[in-house]
Amino acid sequence: MELTVTYDLRAPEFGASRGELYAAALDQAVWADDLGFDIVGLGEHHSATDGYNPSPLVVASAIAARTRSIKLRTSVLLAPLYDPVKLAEDAAVTQILSNGRLLLGIGAGYRPSEFETFGRNLKDRWRLMGETCEFLRLAWTGKEFTWQGRRCLVTPAPEPCAPPILLGGSSAAAARRAAHIADGWFPPLDPALWQPYRDECIALGKADPGEYPRHGPIFLWVSRDPEKSWKQLMPHVLHQLQSYSEWTTEAFGRPAGPYAGKMTADTVRKSPAYKVLTPEQTLELVHELGSHSVFYLNPLLAGVDPVLSWEMLNLYEREVHPYIRNVAAGGQAGALSVLQD
Repeated sequence: MELTVTYDLRAPEFGASRGELYAAALDQAVWADDLGFDIVGLGEHHSATDGYNPSPLVVASAIAARTRSIKLRTSVLLAPLYDPVKLAEDAAVTQILSNGRLLLGIGAGYRPSEFETFGRNLKDRWRLMGETCEFLRLAWTGKEFTWQGRRCLVTPAPEPCAPPILLGGSSAAAARRAAHIADGWFPPLDPALWQPYRDECIALGKADPGEYPRHGPIFLWVSRDPEKSWKQLMPHVLHQLQSYSEWTTEAFGRPAGPYAGKMTADTVRKSPAYKVLTPEQTLELVHELGSHSVFYLNPLLAGVDPVLSWEMLNLYEREVHPYIRNVAAGGQAGALSVLQD
């Protein structure tokens, strides 16, 4: 089971301050690293009224300076908005600072306003994605090369190796494209998008990426009093959903994906994507997911108070984490009996 902690660093007016959230995210990344979490995921968006993190490589570098083992994944960096030379340089420096722990997840983006802000054309995004992948591989050799008629030399080269490039997207075409131009396909929340990637890898003679890993809820909160926690968390969850609804409407003329329906407190609580569970229920979920899976914590979602966040993480650390690997591998009964005694 892959253990992942994620941060959007949104700071809506009704939530914690931006300074508190950034400080807590760094401290919590250290906590996750000490516990043996596998990945910290960092998203990217621009021109967001709540200040959604626009600089995942900057935050990744700050986390790298304070951690030892946890991998740093951009989930996802909006590559068409970047100057490719500067992206190659910044990613290389992050890789050096982290001693090879960067996973460069990149996506094409979809919001017209973001592309307008950067003076880019939304229609060019997939062409720019392909060019970015090609440029990065040339740049990270540390050797001079010619790119679109100009000489380029990007230094320093990343050490101890070039970071893998993971492609994100929301279509079968993007999944197949990842097999051709990237080192991996960012695990989609929609399992239907995994098979096109797998099939294309096999057709190209690449290694079989295997079965789709099962995914836990994108937001999971561990609580001894779920009803109380839902009341505290619901404004933050609804804020996130409303924001994505507005962004997809901007892009596609209507809410799209999991944000297509009208989201209310009642529908959120019925959604498999958002769960508030007791420690015992969390371990039952882990057992259902199994070892080939991804387990997410999103402890500061949309400005959640860091004090509440730490209370949840401490409960997770005491009553879930000591048993999680064993339960995922099929040892549910022993772990749950310990909690229930």
